Amino acid sequence: MGRERLLIWPRTHRWEARMTKPTLDHIMNVASGYGVSRVLLAATGAGLFGRLAQGGMTLSEIRAAYNLRERPAMDMLDLLVSVQLLNRTGDGPSAVYSNTDETETYLDPAKPGYIGGILELWDKRNYRYWDTIFEAAQTGEAQNESKTKETGFFETLYAKPARLEAFMAAMNGSSLHAFAELARAFPFENYQSVTDIGGADALLSRLLARARDHLTCASFDLPKVNAIAQRRVVEDNLEHRITCVSGDFFQDHFPPADVVTMGMILHDWDLEQKHHLIRKAYETLQPGGAFIVIEALIDDARRENTYGLFMSLTMLMEFGDRAFDFSAAEFESWAREIGFKRFETFSLTGITRAVVAYK
Repeated sequence: MGRERLLIWPRTHRWEARMTKPTLDHIMNVASGYGVSRVLLAATGAGLFGRLAQGGMTLSEIRAAYNLRERPAMDMLDLLVSVQLLNRTGDGPSAVYSNTDETETYLDPAKPGYIGGILELWDKRNYRYWDTIFEAAQTGEAQNESKTKETGFFETLYAKPARLEAFMAAMNGSSLHAFAELARAFPFENYQSVTDIGGADALLSRLLARARDHLTCASFDLPKVNAIAQRRVVEDNLEHRITCVSGDFFQDHFPPADVVTMGMILHDWDLEQKHHLIRKAYETLQPGGAFIVIEALIDDARRENTYGLFMSLTMLMEFGDRAFDFSAAEFESWAREIGFKRFETFSLTGITRAVVAYK
């Protein structure tokens, strides 16, 4: 039975009951989203948006470039048009396809804002693991390489330098714009030094050093990672502003600083480990210091940030149910227990926020 809605008309009309019937459109659009996602990931991995950044291409030109048959090529391209990820002028075989403003800005590898690394990783690796999402929810076990091998995610990652660098490039794609906005929006003028915990290739430190001339930064990570970070810092001529410090953030002391940052770090760990890292940040800071956590924070009511919930399930697929994303309210409750007194949040991108705890 549909939901009944009463509409009150002017006095010259009688009351009229109308029925608002449910439709299946929303269900089918969400359910078929796996195909839309797969086409976008495949197009990114194939470098389509980079080619189109050089100028629009006809259907025939795209077919020739990728050895595609006409009908499936047209269907895939027009699917991207339908979700506003490509523009098209004309129809049929003579149609010309071009990037939208968004794909031109974020999916052209030659542009500084390129985020395609994370999409390429999902295309080549992550996508297939989601076939067993319900099994993961039942067992609480990871569904990645560790399901069939004895080594865990990070051990597998660190085993090959090329794999580690590819992973960091992918993570940079998901973090770049949030980190750049943090460098702009947070009042770093009130502080002199920053330590970034789990700094990977020192992306956040490099962005901060370029944006804030007065800051000195320390990027803290494992030795194999820091070797890559040091190379990136030298390439950017920032070695006089950034120190790459090797260590295990669970075992070793954090380098002291006015501000401690963790970008997409806490969600990798269980609640006890989260508490441990928050406590270590607290103990590192002097009174008045700031601890900044950058994550795809789930909204407090758990109703709006689809990407944050997706990322939490991604942690399930990678590490089992011990790892999870969280809301700003949850982080605040943990940090208050440890001793932090004041909190605020900054919106960085539509899907990423920073929550700041002040000592």
